Amino acid sequence: MASNTEQKALPTSHAHIQSSVVRRYDVPRSASISIEVYELGTGPTIVLLPSLGRGATDMLELAEPLSSAGYRVLCPEPRGNGRSTGPLADKTLHDWAEDIAAVIEHAGQAPVVIVGHAHGNWIARTVASDRPDLVRALVLLAGSAGKVPKGVDAVPIPPEVRAQIERCGDTALPDPVRLESLRAVFFAPGNDPEPWLHGWNTELMTMQTLAQKRTPVDDFFAGGNVPILNVQAEFDVIAPQRYAGVLREYLGDRVTNLTIRGAAHALLPERPDEVVSAILSYLTALAPRESVAA
Repeated sequence: MASNTEQKALPTSHAHIQSSVVRRYDVPRSASISIEVYELGTGPTIVLLPSLGRGATDMLELAEPLSSAGYRVLCPEPRGNGRSTGPLADKTLHDWAEDIAAVIEHAGQAPVVIVGHAHGNWIARTVASDRPDLVRALVLLAGSAGKVPKGVDAVPIPPEVRAQIERCGDTALPDPVRLESLRAVFFAPGNDPEPWLHGWNTELMTMQTLAQKRTPVDDFFAGGNVPILNVQAEFDVIAPQRYAGVLREYLGDRVTNLTIRGAAHALLPERPDEVVSAILSYLTALAPRESVAA
């Protein structure tokens, strides 16, 4: 049985968020695997998945306004972060997707909408591919598609960009080095990267990167057969504008593309209000709220 606690929001890095009650509990899957979940609000369920090497609290600045708009919002910690436990070695994206599937089943309100930020978009699409019964729609935030446009000879994320990403999350490096990389690949010109010096789990980042490499892109690329809102950022160099139409090119008109100006790959700390507005507008247009609730 899941253990439950309640607390007032939120960590100091999210001090601007209003003090909603955050329910915090664990969903055990086995003797060695247990997933910590932050939950806010009531209503149709939205699941928020964070970026590479980062934790669930990144998503709380979206969870507060989404819950205030009438949604039940779940923010699971990736295994290996916070109170979430489970083997990390020799895993694929399917293993992390199974953790999210367990959280959704525990919530008892499937199918749900999954919002995945950056690396979280790959987990979201893996859940939708592996467990289509659990997913109503996907919202992908600054997510690399995993492929490039047809006829283009390139890799989705070049090695030099991946090296910059790894420097951002390597907490053993000096802050000035990490800030330089954060400016280069995560934040748009003029946006302050300093808050993202914190919140990284270097081991988790390494293990998630290896899981990406072990998982064939076609295992998750389609994201099942659900509607997809693909939210891109104007200055993103990890999921650049020249590749923003890849999902729609391959998957057709179930993909809706939207670009947020003045942001890069971090997106959430840069333009949180615009992200929330995009999600709510999409969900309103998707279907009457009553049909989203199971």
